[in-house]
Amino acid sequence: MKTVTLPVAYVPLVDAAPLIVAHEMGFAREEGIDLDLVAAPSWSSVRDMLAFGRVDAAHLLSPVPVAMALGLGGFSQPLSAVSVLSVNGNVIGVGRALEARLRDAGYGFDFHDAQGAAAALAGVAEGPLVFGVPFPFSMHVELLHYWLDVTGLSATGVELRTVPPPLMAEALAEGDIDAFCVGEPWGSAAVEAKAGALLLPGQAIWAFAPEKVLAVRTGWAETEPHLLGKLMRAVWRAGRWLNAPERRTSAAEILSRQPYLDLPSELIDRALTGQLTISTLGEQRQVDRFIEFHGGAANFPWRSQAKWIAHRLALRAGMDDRAARAAAAEVFRSDIYRQQMEATPADLPGASEKLEGSIRARTAVASQKGQLSLLPDAFFDGRIFDPDQG
Repeated sequence: MKTVTLPVAYVPLVDAAPLIVAHEMGFAREEGIDLDLVAAPSWSSVRDMLAFGRVDAAHLLSPVPVAMALGLGGFSQPLSAVSVLSVNGNVIGVGRALEARLRDAGYGFDFHDAQGAAAALAGVAEGPLVFGVPFPFSMHVELLHYWLDVTGLSATGVELRTVPPPLMAEALAEGDIDAFCVGEPWGSAAVEAKAGALLLPGQAIWAFAPEKVLAVRTGWAETEPHLLGKLMRAVWRAGRWLNAPERRTSAAEILSRQPYLDLPSELIDRALTGQLTISTLGEQRQVDRFIEFHGGAANFPWRSQAKWIAHRLALRAGMDDRAARAAAAEVFRSDIYRQQMEATPADLPGASEKLEGSIRARTAVASQKGQLSLLPDAFFDGRIFDPDQG
């Protein structure tokens, strides 16, 4: 069978694993495609490569296609998020100066209490705090804003500064930023570089946040549905493979290779197992499902998730909330996902929207095969987001 090569852009992060594994483990070739994985130095590079046709698909920050649909960021190329590649996987960290002040104040780095972490930071802040984030339109920014606004930490004065993920440790060590929110393994890399300590996982703010999506140009999705289906199925199979605990060591070894993350596999394994070393003191914290590639319908592009992102963007940009939600609903393509995954073992949820933040424990829901359970998706403050109510 003749294979078709698809160029796909990604940023070297643990959550690029589904694309890398789809290529390395042969899932793409079994679908009749070959992935030409193009590593990018920044998220603006990934966005530009996809928007201008340099690549056919991309590992992309979940808010980027939503922001583009709202006319934010200066780009108007319609993009479709056809599946979610990963849920969670971010960490919030602080530099050595903040770490020292927190310890002097008796803070124990609980790693699970978002409210307590914010109160501790507010208590030791000596002026405005500068947080490094990978991109202005990212789940990192949305989680930070939600956390800062709800806890009142933003009142201390906060600046968000864009720093490419591989440079986050250096920016922290040099004092360009006081803290950061970044995807693994770059938070762990900052700890290994003795630049700071980890304060919270992003999961402590929103328990089931869609982090990266598989994005394509909407026009390409319409003209190449056959190729798109092959890509989606290969990536879905890779996510299912990654979901097995016994494969984490192999996954870490694959990701550690020079063409990909080019970092020690032990560092990558921390994110895959959820066993994170949070400081140079060797302190460890266990975070179950620190990053999710498959379980709980993780790959399904819920329109309600897109609406939550749009709601948050609209609030800050002064846009009409209902119009923003309506535009975002057309970006997370649950319709394409249903169509392309129909013939796979994927159990598809009966609805395409849900009340975000309402699930407190594993919950069985109506689904195509009747075997689907959703995982907890609570916000740390207990709020529930209704996608249909502004």
